[in-house]
Amino acid sequence: MTTIDKTTRPALAALELPTSTAALIAFGQGVVTGMTGNTVFPTPTPPLATVAASIAALVSAENNAATKVRGAATARNVAKSALILQLKQLGGYVQSIADGDVENSATIIESARISVRKVPVHPARVFNAEQGPTTGTAKLVAHSASSRAAYEWEYSIDAGKTWVAAEPSLQAKTTVTGLPAGTSVQFRYRSVTKTGAADWSTPVTLLVK
Repeated sequence: MTTIDKTTRPALAALELPTSTAALIAFGQGVVTGMTGNTVFPTPTPPLATVAASIAALVSAENNAATKVRGAATARNVAKSALILQLKQLGGYVQSIADGDVENSATIIESARISVRKVPVHPARVFNAEQGPTTGTAKLVAHSASSRAAYEWEYSIDAGKTWVAAEPSLQAKTTVTGLPAGTSVQFRYRSVTKTGAADWSTPVTLLVK
């Protein structure tokens, strides 16, 4: 049997701003549209009107740059940088709202027409007990606390009323022997580091064969 530690975290906004001016304008317009009248975002920072004005300024600057008038490209780049900064600030505001409602954080971010960042899946912290190589044995594997930790192991054959100490180990795994075959046995462990012993883990149960 395996126990897994679960931690709920808010979704993260993936503010992947386009590099091309036309795509950046379209992205900004989409965000402003998604947030306009959206009651989830009562006080956008910066205000949506400010962002909309910056988008309009960039559209105008981009049109001027296309004429190749002296200084037009520089003005376009300045307007583009200003919009990028405001969109980043707006993304931070959206994230702050999402952080306040973890359960609905992904929906909140997407309602602003911003993508949700794909978080890599890391192995969960696991404490596992499985049948050992011979009758009356069990293999235990726990989460490694640190490279210098030791581990204490206990088992119970009476549903946790009493616990029997097994041989400690310097690795986050061990094999317990001498267990009664055909019995449901509970196991638990705790790590011991230079700061002291941790709390005992939640027990896991194994039907020993």
